[in-house]
Amino acid sequence: MFSKGNGSIIAHGWDKTEIPDSMDNCILETRNLAKEFKGFVAVIDVSLKVRRGAIHALIGPNGAGKTTVFNMLTKFLAPTQGTIHFKGHDITHEKPAQVARRGIMRSFQISAVFPHLTVLENVRVALQRKLGTSFHFWRSESSLKQLNNRALELLDSVGLRARANVVAVELPYGSKRTLEIATTLALDPELLLLDEPTQGMGHEDVEKVKELIRKVADQRTILMVEHNMSVVSHLCDAITVMQRGSVIAEGSYEQVSSNPQVMEAYMGVAAHA
Repeated sequence: MFSKGNGSIIAHGWDKTEIPDSMDNCILETRNLAKEFKGFVAVIDVSLKVRRGAIHALIGPNGAGKTTVFNMLTKFLAPTQGTIHFKGHDITHEKPAQVARRGIMRSFQISAVFPHLTVLENVRVALQRKLGTSFHFWRSESSLKQLNNRALELLDSVGLRARANVVAVELPYGSKRTLEIATTLALDPELLLLDEPTQGMGHEDVEKVKELIRKVADQRTILMVEHNMSVVSHLCDAITVMQRGSVIAEGSYEQVSSNPQVMEAYMGVAAHA
């Protein structure tokens, strides 16, 4: 549960006296984003700004609309209304491949790796995608060795180099999620979207992934959906809280954790659990 901090309560915005210019350096912005499914409104009027270089969390109770927002950002779903802007470009109507080429990449709640390829081969496949080489299906495997050095560098950066030749299906769950992050990094994203990166992990793996996210954030912007408040409180520069499809608060952890609407949303869930 949230612990109260000393920050002021700021709903629907940042305290400009604390961060005077940072919100002007925006890499991703949504304006009045909404999604309706046959009469059911899953997301309504979500206006979101993500600062370049920040770790920004999107949190809220189950069913708040977080994953729907992620699906619209990565174009798995088309918005019913509203716009999405990335680096000043309107990408609202672009296809998933176009958005990926712009530098927006996503990991999923469920680990998405090739289970019967080795750890090294998984990363190498991602590097081939980045190069646009159509996976070199017509060439010998030896031609792919030019990618090995970069693949090993990426594995080293996430702590998986020692398992380079292990078949992915044999990895423990936490290492599979780490491998997925490595394959996403191979595509060299500017904005990395992480959907529940610590879901289902034990304490030790959660700590490893926290450190990995902190390290990865040195060179890119991260927007993450996460339920683990320990992860959010230690990692995130900015937090957007959603409930029933709408944004109810934004700010630092100290600000949103003291917000009465946020406390009510989480305590209400706890009371009926």
